[in-house]
Amino acid sequence: MESSNVSTPSALTFTSGPEDYNSSPSTLGAAGDQGDVGESAGILHRKEPPFSIFTVLVLTLLVLLIVATFLWNLLVLATILRVRAFHRVPHNLVASTAVSDVLVAALVMPLSLVSEISTGKRWRLGRALCHVWISFDVLCCTASIWNVAAIALDRYWTITRHIQYTLRTRSRASNLMIVLTWALSALIAFAPLLFGWGEVYSAELQRCQVSQEPSYAVFSTCGAFYVPLGVVLFVYWKIYKAAKFRIGRRRVAVLPLPETVQAKEAPQEAQMVFTARHATLAFQTHGETWREQKEKRAALMVGILIGVFVLCWIPFFLTELITPLCSCNIPPIWKSIFLWLGYSNSFFNPLIYTAFNKNYNSAFKSLFTKQR
Repeated sequence: MESSNVSTPSALTFTSGPEDYNSSPSTLGAAGDQGDVGESAGILHRKEPPFSIFTVLVLTLLVLLIVATFLWNLLVLATILRVRAFHRVPHNLVASTAVSDVLVAALVMPLSLVSEISTGKRWRLGRALCHVWISFDVLCCTASIWNVAAIALDRYWTITRHIQYTLRTRSRASNLMIVLTWALSALIAFAPLLFGWGEVYSAELQRCQVSQEPSYAVFSTCGAFYVPLGVVLFVYWKIYKAAKFRIGRRRVAVLPLPETVQAKEAPQEAQMVFTARHATLAFQTHGETWREQKEKRAALMVGILIGVFVLCWIPFFLTELITPLCSCNIPPIWKSIFLWLGYSNSFFNPLIYTAFNKNYNSAFKSLFTKQR
């Protein structure tokens, strides 16, 4: 989602001309006329080199982030499509997440980088492309966040209701969550266009940003982040409690039976004696079963996925909620850092859920082997 920035260009803006000469002409000369200000600004602009070494380094890192995010999520999608074993739950939720993250890398991040490198973050690509960019920015980032919540919910129901949560029920639930995820994301993204809820483009200021209407800021931030954040934190707390309960329930002491165990049935006429020597219990409770190991890995994966999601997005959404509601002036450099930190979540998502699934590693190897 594009961070709002109205008055001061971002420090990630990769041109090193005068930073605020339009709003502060006194810095260029005392009581000079408009022509003098423009001439002085031009002189200042020509004196400064367009790119510094630090700027080039940051620009290179952002380009690498975009390319890596696109390719890694595309690889996950290709693997899911080619491997028949992945054509079921929970891989459809992973595929939905990868689709949203691919769109973030293909449509959102490049245009955001163009905005960053322009002087003062001015938008020179027109109203139509601005609406497309902002709409897909909100749509894809919101869908990516809600897909993480859907994966957490699926994992919670699998662990706590593994008998009732059959494969058929799981498939229906996951498909419903995918539909609701994209429908809610579309509602949040296109609300300003459909209902006139604020303006995203200003021709006079050459500004393209998410609507700064306070009511929309509350609606969009809560719908896109704070509600799914509450969902994933509650779900993971329940997963932790369920796992802790099941581990505690299995800690049963296993004691050897005595040397001889006699079971007697004593009817009136006869007596039957059954003797067992060196008997031991036939079940094992110390070691973890295959299902428990699988659930443990899945719970760990969901925990890391949620943790990275929170760390990546919470700084951005805190500033997005606070800025329109108060007169706080957050430095543009921090707004840009928070924005790209949020975008980086689309890079981490496929790394996390493939690292904890050995099937993906095997599928990747077979995919490249067949291509050779």
